[in-house]
Amino acid sequence: MIKKLDEMINHLQIGPKVVLSVAAAHNEEVLISIKEAVDMNIIHPILIGNVESIRSISKTINFNLEGIEIIQENDISKCAEIAVRLVNENKADFIMKGLLDTSVFLKAVLNKEFGLKQDRLLSHVMIYEIENYHKLLLITDAGMNIKPTYEQKEDIIKNSIQAARVLGIDEIKIACLAAVEKVNSKMPATIDARKLQEASQNGKFGEDVIVEGPMAFDLAVSKHSSEIKGFNGNVAGDADIIVVPFIEVGNALGKSLTYMSKSKSAGIVMGAKTPIVLTSRADSSQSKLYSIIYGALISKSTN
Repeated sequence: MIKKLDEMINHLQIGPKVVLSVAAAHNEEVLISIKEAVDMNIIHPILIGNVESIRSISKTINFNLEGIEIIQENDISKCAEIAVRLVNENKADFIMKGLLDTSVFLKAVLNKEFGLKQDRLLSHVMIYEIENYHKLLLITDAGMNIKPTYEQKEDIIKNSIQAARVLGIDEIKIACLAAVEKVNSKMPATIDARKLQEASQNGKFGEDVIVEGPMAFDLAVSKHSSEIKGFNGNVAGDADIIVVPFIEVGNALGKSLTYMSKSKSAGIVMGAKTPIVLTSRADSSQSKLYSIIYGALISKSTN
């Protein structure tokens, strides 16, 4: 079982490298993370964007571009289209957003003619390495779906399960977050959480998956808290995945882990034909690197 983000690297250095297409790659933070991934011998990138800028930035950061394909394109929407088409043409295994708006990037991903959309909802998954937690923790969805319906939460869970399997977890434990542990008709999050638990008990998400809820965050990650409060369950204190009820909760929780506890993290979008590296402009090059590594690991496991 992979318990540290750096442990993912060892699994990628065996066998052929996965190919990453990068839309609008003419950005220093993006190119730094790609350079590091190349230096680790885990990916082969295809860079799409302004060639002059890519070469200039690469020279500044000592990124050797020998043997790396660069596709000239100044129009950022066409950069996104080319990156997506490369995946559909089996010339790339997964994609990454560079220096362009998320809306422009996702428009290409969702294009009916050449996009990567499947029947399942797209959702964002963050993975955190937290100093005082005994394994990696996934949080979903903190970046895409604002107020998911019950049916959308089912897809979000399925996406998160796919993202968790590559970590080698024998039994995936999922906590559906709420403020209390009892179902309350005035708190929709508790109703959906209990329905998701019941769906899991009926085999909706697979025999090796346990979904429980509603559950407060402290009970999901702390055995001590669950024992004090007399809360019994298979997930309590040992959650692999936290499913948040709406985007503000996930956003605040994730940023608290990043900025207050200095947790290492990676982010990926699941639900498409391939993993999508979709990082924020404020993300560090380290976070972008871990996102590339995580996307490569998922891509390699599904190809």
